[in-house]
Amino acid sequence: MDKDDSIFIAGHRGLVGSAVLSKLQAEGFSRLLTRTRSELDLTSRGEVDDFFKTEKPAIVVVAAAKVGGIKANSDRPVEFLIENLQIQNNLIQAAYENGARKLLFLGSSCIYPKLAPQPIPESALLGGPLEPTNEPYAIAKIAGIKLCQAFAREYGANFICGMPTNLYGPNDNFDLETSHVLGALLRKAHEAKESGAREIVVWGSGTPRREFLHVDDLAAACLFLLQNYDSPEIINIGSGQDMTIRELARLICDVVGFEGELTWDASKPDGTPRKLLDISKIESLGWKPTISLREGIARTYEWFKAQHR
Repeated sequence: MDKDDSIFIAGHRGLVGSAVLSKLQAEGFSRLLTRTRSELDLTSRGEVDDFFKTEKPAIVVVAAAKVGGIKANSDRPVEFLIENLQIQNNLIQAAYENGARKLLFLGSSCIYPKLAPQPIPESALLGGPLEPTNEPYAIAKIAGIKLCQAFAREYGANFICGMPTNLYGPNDNFDLETSHVLGALLRKAHEAKESGAREIVVWGSGTPRREFLHVDDLAAACLFLLQNYDSPEIINIGSGQDMTIRELARLICDVVGFEGELTWDASKPDGTPRKLLDISKIESLGWKPTISLREGIARTYEWFKAQHR
């Protein structure tokens, strides 16, 4: 990668895309292409083709996707499947047809089987049934991986696929209906503290174990892979550490300063029992995360408060 390469960041306003954009700006990359949803509908093949024919980006980062937590995935499986397939098919095919030199497709740790070995190696892909609560999203992401690998195998395209673990940070979704667990818990703890509530109700049993990565660490990993990784084989991106949802909730309450009780609604689904990525592959190449979970939550909370004054 050269500092004057034209780089298109699809989804630059989202959690991942905004962090990647900031990282590239900080590193001195000067030709960064972005489009808002009103400027470019990524589900429209015609609009995407026209954009690529005009701009001819050398590098493409596919950070655009329809995302959400357990409830959102359960309520809208059709939209999660169709929209993600449309977005990634349009971007990947247009990138190849218009001569993009490299493409980074970002998947998700939810592509792995519900009962995958822990920590989860890249080889676990398609080794068993998926977690039902996010199956449509996972299937779409697996299709994106296979499309990138097909372009690499059939046409020699340098299309790579990074699989991030659970992410959080600035520009996360904090909507209680559609957010992931960390964002929802942080908002619940904040609102409970502000209102003087005595308890927070949390979905599930609190026993599942999850891994979390600050999105700034992911952005650093994306740049690292664009500069140092050229294999079509998927590569995990995580923190290498996990904790129970109960431990996470207590940590968030401590950071926020909420001193009330946690009540667990066991009638709500837990999702996958454990999800920890094996990150030995990316570590062997020379990358590792730098932001601790407590530090990352504190930074995210400061950003959240600034947005909700």
